[in-house]
Formats: sequence, structure tokens, C-alpha cells
Amino acid sequence: MFDLQLDEELELLVETARSFAREELSPRLREAESARGPDPGVCASFAEIGLAALELPEACGGAGLGALARVLVNEELAAGDVGAAVALDPLGPALYPLLELGGETALKELALPLLAREGARAVLVAAADAELEVGADAVSGAVPWVPADRVDLLVVLDSEGAVALQSGIETEPLRGAGLRAAGASALRLQNAPIVARWRGREQAGRALARARLYLASLLVGVLRQTCEFTRDYALQRVAFGRPIAHHQALAFLLVDMHAAVDGARLLLHEAAWNADRGRANAALSATAFIEAIDASRFVGPNGVQILGGHGFMQDYPVEKYMRESRALGLLLGGVDAAREEAGRALCDAGAPVALSELEIV
Repeated sequence: MFDLQLDEELELLVETARSFAREELSPRLREAESARGPDPGVCASFAEIGLAALELPEACGGAGLGALARVLVNEELAAGDVGAAVALDPLGPALYPLLELGGETALKELALPLLAREGARAVLVAAADAELEVGADAVSGAVPWVPADRVDLLVVLDSEGAVALQSGIETEPLRGAGLRAAGASALRLQNAPIVARWRGREQAGRALARARLYLASLLVGVLRQTCEFTRDYALQRVAFGRPIAHHQALAFLLVDMHAAVDGARLLLHEAAWNADRGRANAALSATAFIEAIDASRFVGPNGVQILGGHGFMQDYPVEKYMRESRALGLLLGGVDAAREEAGRALCDAGAPVALSELEIV
């Protein structure tokens, strides 16, 4: 028998994140977009709850929870306002290179100071998404877009390791498209000094896998909210004498949208579960990210279409959901880099595992 029920601690964590999203994020989503950031009161409430330190080891003052806890919380926050969710987390996916490559020393020297600094942001950039020259002591070049207006710590991750930068980072504000509540900037680096450099191909792979799970969980959250909003709209909108949700073609479409999100969530939870047990999960995390992006390309546009002309108006949030899901799918090399990694893992796979070797839980 398989028990898919969350334990009491995770249930309480999910309910805390859900209540915060419902009471603090959802009612202010347009205000956060206009201000390019959450309200200071919301930021203070988030810091008080302590969700930013969810994955930090207990030795560093964190909760010591793992990937599954993070993806569950991220889904709830993203369902409230995914742009604000990105802005509220000072560390974001930049935590994972510090955790996997730098260890406790990097966490104490680079991560913990950001948690104590109001409005601080760490940003993770995949080397493939930027035009950078990484020298022995400094980095120069440009990053065309990051979802932030402020960068206190920049971590550049490649397949061999990562470098961390704290100064020499010039931000140029851009007009926000997706994730407006998180900000939008181009980065210019001119001999930005390297404060830390780590090498380790295996550790870098784990950091990238964890970062993809982080983004996939945000995607699942915003897509879930898209499905719920369009379903409710379709139940209220009447055409030809009955709610449009009762017309077969639209009913089938709503079911397909929900199924796409549920499928992405299942893959995401499986990958997070494997990550928490220290198993190799780079390909599984890449696959979960791919599935979430593919779901966003189906759910987002169809959510807008179900509302018709209303779908393109800011009176309704579905246009926002579509913009945000598209933006999330561009990060960390996007779907193409994830497909390449997942495909390489399939081609490099060894002999099939015998049933007797499988661990039954």
C-alpha cells in the first residue's frame, strides 16, 4: 500500500503558506505589479513566518527541511502571486549552489547576511543565459534579463561549478512583462570581483536540478490558479441558456487543463522526493521542469481563450498568469537546455534495473 498523505509537519507548512498567499498576496497582486515589488508590510510578514530559511540547515538557523517542503510551499505562494513569491524569497534558487558547492561556510558568509538585510536579493544565472567572461579574479559581461531590480548576490552556475559576486553589478531597469512584481533588470558587469569560486561537476548538477525544481513548483502554482479561475469563470458565464462550463467542448478543455497541471505536479513531487533521499535526480528534475513548461504553453493561452475578450483585460488575472508562466519557462536555459540534459541521461542510461533491486517503500 502506498501512503501519499503528507505528514503533520508538512500539512501545517502548506496550510501556513496557503493562508499567507490567500490573505496577503492575492488581494494585492495588481498593486505589487505596479510597484514592482510586494508591500513592505507583506515583506515583514513573510520574514516573520520564516519561509525563506526553509531549506537552510539547522546549524545555520534554518528549518533543515528539503526539496519536497520547498516545492509544496512554492506552489501555494505562486498560486497567490508568483511575481511576489519570487521577490519575497531573498535567496531563491541561488541558495542551491551555495548549499551544494559552498557548504556551511558559504551559507554563513553569503546567505545568512541577506536574510538579515531588508529587501536583499540573491539571483542565480545559468552561464548559458548570459554573455560573460569569467577570469581568475573577476567577471565582465552582461545578463540580458533577471527578475529583480536589486542584486546583492549574483551566482553564476555552469556545468563545472559556480562563482559568486557581490559588487561591480550594475542594474538597468527594464519594462516588466512577466513577473512584474519581482522586478526586471539587465545586468552589466565590469571586472566584478569574484568573492567565491567553487568547482565540482556532480555538485553543480545537483544545484541545477534543485533550481529547476524551484522554478517548476512556481509554474505548477500559477498554472493551478489559472485552472481554478477559468473553471469558476466558466461556471458563472452563461451562454445559450446554461453556464459555458456545461458545454461539452469547453468541459473537456477544462479537464485537459487540470490533467496537465496534475501530471506536472506528480513528476515534480517525485523528483523532490528523490532529491531529499540523495538520489541522482538531474534527469528527473529536468523532466519535471519540461513538463511544467509544456503545461504552461497549453494552460496559459487556453485560460485566456476561455475568457474570450475578457482574457486580455487586466480586470481579470489570466493574462497575468500567462505572462508569468512564460517568463518562468525562460530561466535556467529554458525547456531546450532541460530537454538536452534529460535526453543525454536517457541515452547514457545503463542496463535496466531488475525488479528485485527496486526499493519498495
